Amino acid sequence: QVQLVESGGGLVQAGGSLRLSCAASGSISSITVMGWYRQVPGKQRELVATITSAGSTNYADSVKGRFTISRDNAKNTLYLQMNSLKPEDTTVYYCKAVRGFLVYWGQGTHVTVSS
Repeated sequence: QVQLVESGGGLVQAGGSLRLSCAASGSISSITVMGWYRQVPGKQRELVATITSAGSTNYADSVKGRFTISRDNAKNTLYLQMNSLKPEDTTVYYCKAVRGFLVYWGQGTHVTVSS
C-alpha cells in the first residue's frame, strides 16, 4: 500500500504562486510514476503534470511554462510549483502514484485563485 497526503493548497490572487506537496509513505520503493491531476466538479479528472522515477516530466498544455513538477526522493515528496496562477486553475488537485499495475490517489487539496 501507498499513502499519499497532499498539502499546500489555499487562496491566492491571480498572478500569484503556490507550491503543492505530496508526502508518500508505505511501499514506495517501486513507484514508477507520480503526478498531479485536477478535477472540476462534474468533469473528468485531468492530468496536470507527471514525473517518472528517471525524472522525465510531462505537462498539460494549459500549465506549460507556469507549473513545475519535481520530486525529492530522499524526502519521499512530490511537489508542484504553480506560478502565474489564473482563476481557471481553481479546483481540487490530486496526487497520484503508480506502482506496477496499482494506482494510488491522495485525498486532494483545494486551490482557489481569485481574480
